[in-house]
Amino acid sequence: MSGNPYPLGLRLAGRRVVVVGGGAVATRRVPALLDAGADILLVAPELTPALRAHVDAGRLRWEPRRFAPDDLDGAWLVQVAVDDRAAAAAVSAVAAERRIFCVRADDRAAATAWTPAVTRHGPVTVAVLGGGDPRRAMTVRDAVRDLLGARKGPLSTPPAEQGSRVDTPGHAGGRVALVGAGPGDPELITLKGWRLLTEAEVVVADRLVPGLLLDELRPDVELVDASKIPYGPSRAQEEINRILVDRARAGKVVVRLKGGDPYVFGRGGEELLACAEAGVPVTVVPGVTSAISVPAAAGVPVTHRAVAHEFTVVSGHVAPDSPASLVHWESLAGLHGTLVILMGLKNLAAISATLVAHGKPAGTPAAVIQEGTTTAQRSLRSTLGTVAADVESAALRPPAIVVIGDVVGALDT
Repeated sequence: MSGNPYPLGLRLAGRRVVVVGGGAVATRRVPALLDAGADILLVAPELTPALRAHVDAGRLRWEPRRFAPDDLDGAWLVQVAVDDRAAAAAVSAVAAERRIFCVRADDRAAATAWTPAVTRHGPVTVAVLGGGDPRRAMTVRDAVRDLLGARKGPLSTPPAEQGSRVDTPGHAGGRVALVGAGPGDPELITLKGWRLLTEAEVVVADRLVPGLLLDELRPDVELVDASKIPYGPSRAQEEINRILVDRARAGKVVVRLKGGDPYVFGRGGEELLACAEAGVPVTVVPGVTSAISVPAAAGVPVTHRAVAHEFTVVSGHVAPDSPASLVHWESLAGLHGTLVILMGLKNLAAISATLVAHGKPAGTPAAVIQEGTTTAQRSLRSTLGTVAADVESAALRPPAIVVIGDVVGALDT
C-alpha cells in the first residue's frame, strides 16, 4: 500500500537514535541528529575520522561491531547508513518488528521514513520531500532557502573566478574550489562558498567543517572525509592532493571544504600548487578565520582602542623548544598587542612558560575558547601563568583558540 508521506517534526532531544554504519552517509547525517539533541548510539566496525572525533568528544556512544537486534532497545528512530542491502534489510526488519521508524540510505522504497532536504534560517527549519526524488527535493529546498533570505544569489557559476575555467584535455572541464567553511557555525560560510558547495559533485572535507553543511549536500555528491584528527589518524596531504587532481581530471566539480580559511594554517597553498602543476583550474574562496571570529564569539576583540593596536596569530602545534619550530617566541614575549594561538593546547604549558621566561608578565590576561561559534562552545578566563593548569582542570580539548593580552577583559562591564 502506497501513499504520500506524512510530514512530521521529530523532537529527538534526549531520545535514543541508532545509526548503523560509520562511513560517508553517517558522517553527513550524524551532525543534524546531534543538533537535534538526540542520544545517539553508533554501531559500526569502523568509523570515519570525523565520526571518531564526535565519539572522542563524548557526543555519542560507539559500539565497534556489527548490528545486533538488541541495539534497538529503547530506540525511537534508526538510521541505516550502509550500502550492504542485505545488512540494511536485516536492520529494517528488526525495526519493523518493534515499530521503530527506519531511514535507509540504500533503498528509499524499503524505508519507513525519509530524510528530507533541509534548510535552516534561525529558528525556522524547512524540510522538503520530493516524492522520493532527492534532486527534486534539493531544487525546491534551494529555492525556499533563497526566499527566506538565508543566503541570496544565483546558483550558477559567475563568469570571473580566480583560476579561470579551462577545458583542457585530460580533465574535460573539471575544476577545484578551495573553500573556507568558517569557524564552526554553518551560517558563517560565505555566500560564494555556499554557492560552490551547491554545485559540487565531489566534496573533500576536513574534520572542522560545520557538519550541518554536509547534511545539506545532494545525495549523489561524493563525500571524501579528509579529517585530520590532531595527534591521531590522518590522511597524508599527498593523498588529498591526488584526490583533488584525479576527480577534477575526471571532469568533476570538486570542493575542498576546509575549516576557517584555506590559507590560515590550512595547507591550502599546497593544494593549489598541486592542482596548478596538474593543469587543474582552481578557485580560492576565503573563509572566516577562527583566529578572529572565535575570540569575538566569546566576547574578546583581538584589537581595542587604547588597549591593543596589533594582533599576532601563530600556530602552537610545535613546541617552543623543538628544532622544527618556526615561531620566535622570545620576540612575541616582548610585544604589547594581542597574541592568538591556534592548535596550541597540547603545548600550552611550554608556550606559557617560554613567554614568561622571556619577560611576558605571568599576570597577563588569557582566554581559551573551545569549539567557538558552535553550540558546544566553552571558554575560560585565566592568566598566562595559570592558563595551562586551568585548561587541564576544566578538561578543555581541541579545537581551541588561546588569546593572550589585555583585550581579554576589554569588553567586561
